[in-house]
Amino acid sequence: MPPNTAGPPFDQFLATADAVAQAGPEVDLATAREVFLEVATLLHNGLALDGLDGLDAAAVVAGLCVDLVAADPGAAVRARSRATSGTPGDLHDPEGAAAAYLIAAAILQL
Repeated sequence: MPPNTAGPPFDQFLATADAVAQAGPEVDLATAREVFLEVATLLHNGLALDGLDGLDAAAVVAGLCVDLVAADPGAAVRARSRATSGTPGDLHDPEGAAAAYLIAAAILQL
């Protein structure tokens, strides 16, 4: 997925790459953008967010943006999946969102 085609909600990954690179001088912006663009591509091609409406898909991507920069991304994504099931907040389809986190973890081999 070329950077200029990463539309919502996947464009949040590029914003995360930019933020990570700005926060740490040891992080190369081009590399961070390449990694997160690959994440967006894998999730898009893997249909990880299929079945979710725009609000829920954006919420899942926002959660992944936080979790993928955690010390243990796999554990963070799985914990977020469990939390989403238990405390759905404003999600329209909390079970679908929780499943999307686990699908994302599988696709990204976390």
